Amino acid sequence: MPQVESGNIVNVELQKPYILQPKFTYKEKPIQPIKYVADFLIRYKDGSEVLFDVKGMADATAKLKRKLFWYNYPDMDYRWVTRVQKYGGWLAYEDVEKIRKENIKNKKMKDVS
Repeated sequence: MPQVESGNIVNVELQKPYILQPKFTYKEKPIQPIKYVADFLIRYKDGSEVLFDVKGMADATAKLKRKLFWYNYPDMDYRWVTRVQKYGGWLAYEDVEKIRKENIKNKKMKDVS
């Protein structure tokens, strides 16, 4: 990996856990914490960090946990990525969603005409 060999990446941590909501008690019943485990955290030589999660298709739970993550860790550079070869390989998940929606829209317009 060129960035590791050059020293730009100083650490990669796999399966990085985060607490999105701590455990608590509700009407004498213990409620377990809401946890989130990201795929990997990259630390760079300049001190910056980027947290990555690899997604194929995000379900409702993943989207909810992302919102909770943004709320609890607003300063973290957090990125969802996905690999779609026909769109060029590794891309931001949001970009792939836009491309897919545009393709559906174009297909519907083509079917109408």
